[in-house]
Amino acid sequence: MLRGRSLSVTSLGGLPRWEAGLPVEDLLLFEVAWEVTNKVGGIYTVIQTKAKTTADEWGDNYFLLGPYFEHNMKTQVEQCEPVNDAVRRAVDVMNKHGCQVHFGRWLIEGSPYVVLFDISYSARNLDAWKGDLWEACNVGIPYHDQEANDMLIFGSLTAWFLKEVTDHADGKHVIVQFHEWQAGTGLILSRARKLPIATVFTTHATLLGRYLCAANIDFYNHLDKFNIDKEAGERQIYHRYCMERASVHCAHVFTTVSEITAIEAEHMLKRKPDVITPNGLNVKKFSAVHEFQNLHATYKARIQDFVRGHFYGHLDFDLEKTLFLFIAGRYEFSNKGADIFLESLSRLNFLLRMHKSDVTVVVFFIMPAKTNNFNVETLKGQAVRKQLWDTAHSVKEKFGKKLYDALLRGEIPDMNNILDRDDLTIMKRAIFSTQRQSLPPVTTHNMIDDSTDPILSTIRRIGLFNSRTDRVKVILHPEFLSSTSPLLPMDYEEFVRGCHLGVFPSYYEPWGYTPAECTVMGIPSVTTNLSGFGCFMEEHVADPTAYGIYIVDRRFRSLDDSCNQLTQFLYGFCKQSRRQRIIQRNRTERLSDLLDWRYLGRYYQHARHLTLSRAFPDKFHTETTSPPMTEGFKYPRPSSVPPSPSGSQVSSPQSSDVEDENEDERYDEEEEAERDRLNIKSPLSLNHVPRGKKKLHGEYKN
Repeated sequence: MLRGRSLSVTSLGGLPRWEAGLPVEDLLLFEVAWEVTNKVGGIYTVIQTKAKTTADEWGDNYFLLGPYFEHNMKTQVEQCEPVNDAVRRAVDVMNKHGCQVHFGRWLIEGSPYVVLFDISYSARNLDAWKGDLWEACNVGIPYHDQEANDMLIFGSLTAWFLKEVTDHADGKHVIVQFHEWQAGTGLILSRARKLPIATVFTTHATLLGRYLCAANIDFYNHLDKFNIDKEAGERQIYHRYCMERASVHCAHVFTTVSEITAIEAEHMLKRKPDVITPNGLNVKKFSAVHEFQNLHATYKARIQDFVRGHFYGHLDFDLEKTLFLFIAGRYEFSNKGADIFLESLSRLNFLLRMHKSDVTVVVFFIMPAKTNNFNVETLKGQAVRKQLWDTAHSVKEKFGKKLYDALLRGEIPDMNNILDRDDLTIMKRAIFSTQRQSLPPVTTHNMIDDSTDPILSTIRRIGLFNSRTDRVKVILHPEFLSSTSPLLPMDYEEFVRGCHLGVFPSYYEPWGYTPAECTVMGIPSVTTNLSGFGCFMEEHVADPTAYGIYIVDRRFRSLDDSCNQLTQFLYGFCKQSRRQRIIQRNRTERLSDLLDWRYLGRYYQHARHLTLSRAFPDKFHTETTSPPMTEGFKYPRPSSVPPSPSGSQVSSPQSSDVEDENEDERYDEEEEAERDRLNIKSPLSLNHVPRGKKKLHGEYKN
């Protein structure tokens, strides 16, 4: 901790929070990222969700730096004048020298200040700034790489702005955190110009790692065997790789989002991260303890309505015994684990059929791809469902009026006469309208590359065509969900809450927001020990499976063994009773505190302590060495983990309506919740933990 200053634990909304122990009023904190107000990928979520916690602590001394785009400025930013004198002067000086710098408040939780640079307006300086970069680190950027050129302009404007700020900082120390290689040029130029700033560089995924994994290379088992320069050169990204690596080595402190990415970065970028900074979310608790269970029931009913229409004419399964599974994210067939998921679904289908299970599994693939329109058969299904609903309501109203009139007369109506021939004809026509010769479609849209699409090609190979005998049904929805869709009018959050299990068996996932979002909403999920989220849960929860976090070993097992393990996870989930699933969802939701920024923000705080001590050693001393990676920053494992809901299951699937009379005696939810609350909220120790032998990821009993 800092010499002469205390590091205390206080309370924020019932949750512990680390106070920095720093004179925040004497510091300025800047975060630089291409995704400030500009949604491209996961970094946008990181910055947006973290902003409130950081702004609460730093107040008017916290600023975000990003690119200016007119449509984003109009819809997301409220322009205002800078309150801080140094920032105001920096903006004014740059605008007077021919730049366009915009200042305002980002209209998200916390309302942080943002400084946005117009990239295109300053493009005339590109050649001169290329010369500056070459002089700083001997890295040249090809003229045809538009993205890298834009990043150079962005970085040059960032370095210029930081120089103006430090020139007028009036003794305040400046901390700047740069996210990803896109912001790295600003870090390189700032250090080359010896600006008096403390710098942190955070990589959320290495540039070359993404390229290598996309090529279906056995990445993690060959990390120490790659010729990095050769691999980057063959993919024509050598200059980008050099920008990323230079940023890493120029920073006072280097951080990454997970231990698995730290291992990758050490080999790819040749520097071991100083601190692991896991990604969090803004967790909002409901005042009613089980409100999230009520939301699950509500949104599940809406998904059931869609399924009724999609499978019209083949709806020979019980929707009350149907489980909804999903996978969502970018369409990266192998990286996101869609390949192993489909193979596991084929094996799950075989197991359910072999054991004559009455459970049906409907699986949604929410992965955007190129389409030209909705599938006609899918739209027809929803129209047929709505027509049947209207018919049933009209007959019901007619039936109710006759029943009402008869009761007013003091008569018991003759049920054989209460429906006339017209009513019977209408109902028969409605039944005939639900008949069809074709199978329910496996996709909701017309795919442009139908014959070569990886998901559809695999579905053809394994034969999951939604036939009557299949216990596993597949629906590819190649478009992000929207409440305005005529097909499945639900937002993503509503859809997730209505499902039973999220499945994300990714091969390359530096963090993994999708399973984290499931956890916060109380929905169990499948992840892997190659994802940052999976490693985090293995590290901080003694028995993740008991809490609805199924971790597939994709690092130390063969692909076939991993597929079998995933199949067993899915089959075990299908065997749970309805009560067991409710218990598991309660446990899953209680883990959300571990993912709250009010907890995880302390990792960022530690990185800031460390960078100040390295950038300004005369003014900020540390009494202990920095704990490597996450050591010294561990949440305690639960001292006593309740048995998994699957631990008391019978050998074959049981009806969700049948409950064990003794379950109430075995499970006391309030007692268990209190124990979990105490475990999760135990205060952290910031003392250095000596490095010892750690359990390898994947070495656990299945």
